[in-house]
Amino acid sequence: MAVYMNRGTCSRAVGFEVTDGIVHNVRFDGGCDGNTQGVARLVEGRPVEEVIRLLRGIDCAGRGTSCPDQLARALELHMKEAAQV
Repeated sequence: MAVYMNRGTCSRAVGFEVTDGIVHNVRFDGGCDGNTQGVARLVEGRPVEEVIRLLRGIDCAGRGTSCPDQLARALELHMKEAAQV
């Protein structure tokens, strides 16, 4: 499981797995429990690119980011890192 530290959100980190370009097992550490569970269930089994497109740029309370946005950013970083291997 890949784990990335979040910035600017109530959740401290987000973990997930990517298998053949598909997102699985998203887990947020902290944050609004119901919302983060909802995001995790909604992205389960979706292609990485689709999740990034749907979640990137979502803002929470004027912070310039959100838990869904942090997941999108983590997935982008994960895909960049995976491409370098």
